[in-house]
Amino acid sequence: MNAGRDLRVLVVDDDFMVARIHERFVERTPGFAPVGTARTGSEALELVEQLAPDVVLLDVHLPDLDGLEVLRRLRAAGHEVGVVMVTAERDAEIVRAALLGGAQQYLVKPFEHPALAARLEAVRATLTALGTLDDDRQAVDQASIDRAFGAAAVTVDLPKGLSPETAEAVLEALRVREELSATEAGEDVGLSRVSARRYLEHFVTIGRATVRLQYGTTGRPERRYSPS
Repeated sequence: MNAGRDLRVLVVDDDFMVARIHERFVERTPGFAPVGTARTGSEALELVEQLAPDVVLLDVHLPDLDGLEVLRRLRAAGHEVGVVMVTAERDAEIVRAALLGGAQQYLVKPFEHPALAARLEAVRATLTALGTLDDDRQAVDQASIDRAFGAAAVTVDLPKGLSPETAEAVLEALRVREELSATEAGEDVGLSRVSARRYLEHFVTIGRATVRLQYGTTGRPERRYSPS
């Protein structure tokens, strides 16, 4: 497989309208394409076998098997598909079970498109860093391992006052534009320039972004941020 192609996404949700909204969010995310929808856990397992998606958006509460059992069976069968748990469930035990079961991301409903796009990109980064999307598997170096683990936890040790959801949305804006200012990031995510700059500077501090000064004809130089 080609790591640069669109990643195929299977949406699993028993609510038809919610599933359609999530499909549309996937369609709006560059580099990703919906490949099917499952309404039950059993159907999800069947479609993974039939369609071989790269990513599954997996609800926890399903009519037959719950999402955690679907996740367990996928991993037991050796499927390397990236899994984003998409659910209204906030119970710490459920979140812990999803993490230990092999989910790359966990997103609480309801959410807007930027939040899902950020998590899809994080899954792509993890799969790419580990060579999961490549036909020719080779050993990975420590930098690739660090990127893989970092992609699944971009919001670790956030400074007080910064939210994980907004941090991932800012990071997604950074990935999409490839270079931006705090003003541009704020416009993309719906933040003030000052707030956006706090997130961007945090990413610089933890090595997820770099910054350069762009000098104009007058005034102070503008700080321009790029993903690392």
